[in-house]
Amino acid sequence: MSVLPGQPQGAPAHTEPAGGGAEVTVSRVVKSFGPIQALRGVSLQIARSEFVTITGPSGSGKSTLLNLIGSLDRPDSGSVQIGGVPVPEPRHAIEFRRRVVGFVFQDYLLLPYLSAQGNIEAPLIATGRSRRERRRRSAELLDEVGLADRAGHLPAELSGGQRQGVALARALANNPSVLLADEPTGALDSVSASRALDLLATLRVRHGMTVLVVSHDTAVADRADRVVRLVDGRVADQPGPDAR
Repeated sequence: MSVLPGQPQGAPAHTEPAGGGAEVTVSRVVKSFGPIQALRGVSLQIARSEFVTITGPSGSGKSTLLNLIGSLDRPDSGSVQIGGVPVPEPRHAIEFRRRVVGFVFQDYLLLPYLSAQGNIEAPLIATGRSRRERRRRSAELLDEVGLADRAGHLPAELSGGQRQGVALARALANNPSVLLADEPTGALDSVSASRALDLLATLRVRHGMTVLVVSHDTAVADRADRVVRLVDGRVADQPGPDAR
């Protein structure tokens, strides 16, 4: 395992998080798209500050579940709560997505015309922070992910691993309680993927977030506290939070 800025030499792979995440509760959730039932009564409990990987074959409902937890979509029935509070409907979820959850996507979704620093500042604009505060926060996060020297670079001038680092920093801009990542290593080569996982694991410990990652990558599952497997829209394997 490579050592990240601020991580002591010889640090263990699994360290107790600092705290600060939120419990996620999914209860009997059903979601359909036309005749296709993507989720069929899924229930899932994720402890505060736990790192959970959701795996399963393509079409099993993994990304759909992540979108429901992040309020990018709404269930047909059942409920999703974060910290004991119901996740709002998408049309009422702007503040929720700004304050409670951070998103990391396989394709990064960085704004191509903004620098690395500008991409991190973007979600801070609507919070009312001054330009000086936004620049300070973005510089702080770039330093944390080891990219302080890339602050002025556009996404096209960064490697895949560096773009993923910027995406992680952007997701942390507003100190979310829950970090949601959809195939965060899917577009990376093995070396960059390993570094991205090192970074994700370290940030999780530092910030104490609850982390939920959808991935086919066995290396991601190896870093998690627990692996939940979905098959045909149902939970096929769900060891308890104390399984590891």
